[in-house]
Amino acid sequence: MDAKLRALVRRRAHYCCEYCGLPEALALVVPLHIEHITARKHRGPTLPANLVLACHHYNFHKQTDLVGIDPVTGKRTRLFHPRRHKWERHFRWEGVFLIGKTGIGRATVEVLAMNDDEVVDSRTKLREDGAFPW
Repeated sequence: MDAKLRALVRRRAHYCCEYCGLPEALALVVPLHIEHITARKHRGPTLPANLVLACHHYNFHKQTDLVGIDPVTGKRTRLFHPRRHKWERHFRWEGVFLIGKTGIGRATVEVLAMNDDEVVDSRTKLREDGAFPW
């Protein structure tokens, strides 16, 4: 991936995680990752439509996954696709916890471990500092 493509992805995301909205300037680990929505392992192309800016924690947990299990229905469910899905339809904030509103949202929260203790602790600190919600 060349510098021009990396710059495009970062600008398009307004320098924020496309899964939780965290501004890169507030992230524990910077820069945020540019990750393949559909992994190269699954023939996902290195093109703007398949790239997302993401927190390291989420990228680490997602790895090459394309689906997860919706904890409410127990069904295999595709994960949130930032290029195709509207964030507001699938997620909402409840304090410092990210809540999945749909099967896609719930499966994504689970697979990406979006409410792990480490992440919630970071959001809590940001809230105490007046920097959350973004």
